[in-house]
Amino acid sequence: MAALSLLSLLLILLLPLCLLFLLSLIVRPRPVKIPINDRHVFVTGGSSGIGLAIAHRAASEGARVSILARSQAKLDEAKQAIQLATGVDVATFSADVRDFDALRRATEEAGPVDVLVVNHGVYLPGELATQELDEVRFMIDVNLIGSFNMIKAFLPAMKARTDRRPASVVLMSSQAGQVGIYGYTAYCASKFGLRGLAEALQQEIIADDIHVSLVLPPDTDTPGLAEENKRRPPLSSIIAATSTAMKADQVAEKTLNGIKSGSFIVPCNSVGYLIAFATAGLSPQRSYIMASVEVVCAGISRLAGLFILWSWYSSIEKWYAQRKK
Repeated sequence: MAALSLLSLLLILLLPLCLLFLLSLIVRPRPVKIPINDRHVFVTGGSSGIGLAIAHRAASEGARVSILARSQAKLDEAKQAIQLATGVDVATFSADVRDFDALRRATEEAGPVDVLVVNHGVYLPGELATQELDEVRFMIDVNLIGSFNMIKAFLPAMKARTDRRPASVVLMSSQAGQVGIYGYTAYCASKFGLRGLAEALQQEIIADDIHVSLVLPPDTDTPGLAEENKRRPPLSSIIAATSTAMKADQVAEKTLNGIKSGSFIVPCNSVGYLIAFATAGLSPQRSYIMASVEVVCAGISRLAGLFILWSWYSSIEKWYAQRKK
């Protein structure tokens, strides 16, 4: 009986090791380290918020930094702020990501890029039933089509780079790119689209040693969020409060760490990790440890997700019940 108990204990101890060994054989793409120091990091939406924080952090880590946004005045302010803090000279490019020709000109002027951070984005709050289609098109055009434009413009030079160290394409999505949220219909559609873009793109450029990261921040304390809150439906704020808001510098730190480790999914807080486990699906995963957590926690994370959805739908039911009184 004691021998049987000892055998059972050994099997329990061996199972995790067997799982890790199996994952070490099948996890793809393979683990990679992507250097930032002395590389060219190009950031869209780089004049404020998360983009500015990423540019600032990349410069402080020894990168050559370029930033792109629509307003040249804001770009000049951002450039000066980064230079004062880090001593790094920053190149600026004024362009609308919806204008492919302007982006192609920026590509020619900027030269080869090692890390392309596609960070731009807009959110116009509203329920689809009352929102104008022009606003829907605007979000899709900027968030999704603008990302295609950026990658299409910059990718040829990245593929032809003479520096053959690993390179990176980073897409700034959102927790609203993992799960639908009340009042975010068009925004969610645009950010969900980035995941499909990222997963397929990774397969297309892995042979060029270019690695895709999909960053999934929650609400982030930026000037854009302040404007959103002025018109965001109350229910959207209630549901978004489920995940704690972050500072732009915190998201930038998570982003740079994700880039350097070649992580495909880059959650930014505890709720983000929970959602990432629940929605892992067929997304690439480089880390054997994270892959094992996904395998083991699949059922648990689904249960936790159902509790979150229960909370959200309960809030919606209560809200509309109160309005009917």
